[in-house]
Amino acid sequence: MIREIFMPALSSTMTEGKIVSWEKQEGDKVEKGETVVVVESDKADMDVESFYEGYLASIVVAAGDVAAVGNAIALLAESEAEIEAAKQQAAATTAATPASSPATPEPAAAATSEAEVAVAAQNGASSETPKKRDRLVVSPRARKLAKELKVDLNTLEGTGPHGRIVAQDVEAATGKTPTAAAVPAPPVAPPAAPTPHIAAPAAAAPAPQPAAQAAVPGQAVPLNTLQQAVVRNMVASLQVPIYHVGYTITTDPLDQLYKQIKSKGVTMTGLLAKAVAVTLQKHPLLNASYADNAIQYRSSINVAVAVAMPDGGLITPVLRGADQMDIYSLSRAWKDLVNRARSKQLQPEEYNSGTFTLSNLGMFGVDRFDAILPPGQGAILAIGGASPQVVATENGLFGVKRQMQVNITCDHRIIYGADAAAFLRDLAQLIENESHSLTL
Repeated sequence: MIREIFMPALSSTMTEGKIVSWEKQEGDKVEKGETVVVVESDKADMDVESFYEGYLASIVVAAGDVAAVGNAIALLAESEAEIEAAKQQAAATTAATPASSPATPEPAAAATSEAEVAVAAQNGASSETPKKRDRLVVSPRARKLAKELKVDLNTLEGTGPHGRIVAQDVEAATGKTPTAAAVPAPPVAPPAAPTPHIAAPAAAAPAPQPAAQAAVPGQAVPLNTLQQAVVRNMVASLQVPIYHVGYTITTDPLDQLYKQIKSKGVTMTGLLAKAVAVTLQKHPLLNASYADNAIQYRSSINVAVAVAMPDGGLITPVLRGADQMDIYSLSRAWKDLVNRARSKQLQPEEYNSGTFTLSNLGMFGVDRFDAILPPGQGAILAIGGASPQVVATENGLFGVKRQMQVNITCDHRIIYGADAAAFLRDLAQLIENESHSLTL
């Protein structure tokens, strides 16, 4: 029997995927549950496993090429005797529909392919597989590193999501100090997308510039997979009626608190995310979303923070249950998310489960901006940089205080101006007068 391996849907928004690498070559024996190919989805590289045992007879879509979700990317022969027949079938299919021209996905999805089932199981999603398999889940980088260092993956315990073996596990097995987390890159300004990693309102070292794609004068550079996902999300956002509300917040108390606890690993991103999460407890409407003429209230507060990717595009790692985490655990979780986001090792639920988003351009000296509302959310908060301002004090004198401008973008179908204003007022009250409570 000859079976097709299809391009799986690795996320709800994915319409096509790029082949990063083939872990098996034509003619190789493939075991059930073994990784065959690594696919780049919207925002991560994922291992795709075979649900059947057989031989990789023919690769239809080569590494570096793109295929639409549901299209065949390879043929799997049940026996060696069927390999030649599979190659002929692949040649006939390629002649009819060139792999370089991805077909438009059918409106109704076909039956779940073996690759999709395997990926769903890998991500912890429910699926009707015959039974749970005892198998390795290894990141592409870890697999490559294990080959270079000659480490037996079967001897390792994965520390990544769902027991996934990551590069740090391989390095630890050889006694090598795990590679430090990459320094988060700065943001990409709207309207291309929401923005990146939040920096401290207080003056800090100059932020690194985002890595630019190789530009050739006079030529059009195609968008990568992540950038195409951003385009789709932003176009979808244009269908939502939105409005913006701004507020000025004095950051001196928050800056002072940050200086006191940053030596313990606390980040300013963690402090701001925690402050927003605590405020959202009082304003569940700002954490909700519109759904079919209804307000969908969320069962948890998941704060997403936009982060620019070095090769273009951006991703929004999510601090799930941010209001329930202490500031130290939250900051450690954020550092881990950013590190794995840079190496495209986040699981889908770690970047698509946000209920409220933060975006920041303050590290560039931007004092205010408006962010674009992400699909499926009711609000996003844009944070500008803090700077000294001459202000009138309560006793009628002049003084200097550090202030930052924040602008919130809301879905007007469910959140009205008074709701947004009340949220910003309470956020300012927390930052200006109750910052110490963020460490409790």
